[in-house]
Amino acid sequence: MTTPLHTDICILGGGIAGLWLNARLQQQGFSTLLIESGALGSGQSSKSQGIIHGGTKYALHGKLTTAAEAIAGMPARWRACLDGSGELDLQGVRVLSAHHYLWSPGSLVSNLAGFFASKALRGRVDQVKGSELPAVFATPAFRGKVYRLSELVLDVPDVVRRLAELAGDSLIAGSATLEGDSQSGITGLQVNGRQVLAQRYVLAAGEGNEALLKGAGISQPAMQRRPLQMVLVKGAALPPVYAHCLGASPKPRITITTHPCADGQWCWYLGGDLAETGTDMSADALIAQAKKELGELLPWVDLSDCQWATLPVTRAEPAQSSNARPDNAFIQAVGNTLVCWPTKLALAPDLTDQAMAELQRQAVQPQHAQPASGQPQPAIAAPVWDTLFR
Repeated sequence: MTTPLHTDICILGGGIAGLWLNARLQQQGFSTLLIESGALGSGQSSKSQGIIHGGTKYALHGKLTTAAEAIAGMPARWRACLDGSGELDLQGVRVLSAHHYLWSPGSLVSNLAGFFASKALRGRVDQVKGSELPAVFATPAFRGKVYRLSELVLDVPDVVRRLAELAGDSLIAGSATLEGDSQSGITGLQVNGRQVLAQRYVLAAGEGNEALLKGAGISQPAMQRRPLQMVLVKGAALPPVYAHCLGASPKPRITITTHPCADGQWCWYLGGDLAETGTDMSADALIAQAKKELGELLPWVDLSDCQWATLPVTRAEPAQSSNARPDNAFIQAVGNTLVCWPTKLALAPDLTDQAMAELQRQAVQPQHAQPASGQPQPAIAAPVWDTLFR
């Protein structure tokens, strides 16, 4: 019989949240193993727009919400990591845009102008004009207003790459088989024919948590799904756009980020209300809707030679009444197991804070040396804009 692998903390799920927690635990002297059944970042992480939100989009109805406050400090924490002064060293990770923007195609922003200038949003939102405008809006054809947000946009596959470097030899490619119950948590875990014995187990697999919980015989917490259908536009000459468009509702009418493709072209990745209301539409119908929206909002950009595609995305979260969006990152202890959903890419550091606070509350201390697992290493997921177009 093979020797069990002993570790302090075993994490299941190799997205940004699991990888971030893994790196922070190792900093604190814990031994870790992180098990990923697919490729690193292959779930919600690789389908993210890469925006490190500061909560402004949750305040578009003119007042700060719990969600806006919960996420307000995240851009500063990520920026500190990127410049080498933060909790993790993310120096060298590609920043796609140092700022995210908000634009109004007409007069819609007028009722919000005072709110954006208020003390509540000071330092988070600034109007930009003239030479400060992003190039896509620096045209006489543009008649609206543009605000610069204290948010940034990252190349998520590059974040995954760097966090995988920080993981050292703690990563294992394989599907875990679990045993357990709703009182004790996980009582048995095997991967690739090896038993893993840990002081604590962390479920950080996003949508995959549901199957892991079922496999471990753990009934709570329950998970909810909130679907999107994103639209992708690929072309050689697309101008960079990193912005929310303000619509008539409190949600952005459309959110555009721009990503580099392996063949040297660029891809606009379209979210916002377009992606939320398009979940039940066929791909062709949603693409037609996206073409109509972009034709109205950015009519001076030539999209005639572009390729189009859609991508269904599932946001997996702790279950809420009426399937509402959670305000915060989520963690719940079940016996020796921590069940986690970050709920937003930007909240990965906050989720780690919560997990480490819970380990401290439970008086969990480093006990084991880092095991040499001798197991296969997971690959890093290819960006969706490099897999959807042929």
